[in-house]
Amino acid sequence: MAHNNRDDVIRVGIVGAGENTRLRHIPGLRQQPQVEIVAVCNRTVASSRRVADAFGIPGVYSDWTALVSADDIDAVVIGTWPYMHCPVTVAALGSGKHVMCEARMAMNLAEAQQMLAASQARPDLVAQIVPAPMTLHLDQTVRRLLDEGVIGSLLFVDIQGASGGFLDSEAPMTWRQDVVFSGQNVMAMGIWYETVMRWVGEASRVVARGETFVRRRQSVRTGVEEPVQIPDHLDILADLDCGAKARFVFSNVMGLAEAPEAGLYGDGGTLRVKGGQLFGARKPQQQVSPIVIPDAERGGWQVESDFIRAIRGEAPIRLTRFEDGVRYMAFTHAVAESLRSGGAAMVPR
Repeated sequence: MAHNNRDDVIRVGIVGAGENTRLRHIPGLRQQPQVEIVAVCNRTVASSRRVADAFGIPGVYSDWTALVSADDIDAVVIGTWPYMHCPVTVAALGSGKHVMCEARMAMNLAEAQQMLAASQARPDLVAQIVPAPMTLHLDQTVRRLLDEGVIGSLLFVDIQGASGGFLDSEAPMTWRQDVVFSGQNVMAMGIWYETVMRWVGEASRVVARGETFVRRRQSVRTGVEEPVQIPDHLDILADLDCGAKARFVFSNVMGLAEAPEAGLYGDGGTLRVKGGQLFGARKPQQQVSPIVIPDAERGGWQVESDFIRAIRGEAPIRLTRFEDGVRYMAFTHAVAESLRSGGAAMVPR
């Protein structure tokens, strides 16, 4: 439903002004016409005031529930860690607010499904998940080349997601390593699986193996040593609905490993994404060559403008819908189940 404020100004509140919110969402929203960021609520009042002062935001809240229920706010941007995504989303939608939520969608599949149900109960409101950004500029070209059969029948997808850093056994537990904040999300798993979904569709079955090399770290949450329940290294084998197989490797211990890359391997050729560039080769070529992304196909970061355009009724959300967020959280659920059981797990549908 189109926004119908009598003055046509969309007033946005921020819950959780994390790094991505400060670097992208706040500046991106400020570039949109007739949009005002009117309030912020961070983890502490002091940090909320710092953000408000830095960006000229007039309202500071100490309680996020008061922000999402405020009458003078039309839309809420959620930039918290995953542990807050579900409660804030459900409350905001219940208060009649449009929602843009930072990825990963939720702590687990059950929360993601709860968020989707809340959005489906309010189809007049926009509900958007911040999309995986690394390949936005080339996704359309990859999809076209696959559809044109330039690599023949797809056989294997290979995702190498090592950070390239060495293991630091003395560092405190970050929020990404803390299951209380991150839930079942592991490193860059969700962000890369979302990308794979755009290119070739979903997985049906997974086998996962993970390893936590430092079993206990000092928690910034409690100040004492806590068990680390999120792996430092994760290998996943997957069956894809399209008939191909996939392998995902995510690691924080592979020091000096190559930068993350993706390979799509068919019986007639190869596509490879590395360093933000697309490469390809057809059989019988012996090496890949750069592929030029046509201007008409080149995407980019337009998350904030997409959100506002959807609120104004100009175009529906495509990246990323809550339905798609539930799909990648279903994969996350299956990986967690495989890690727990030691065997294969089906991806819930």
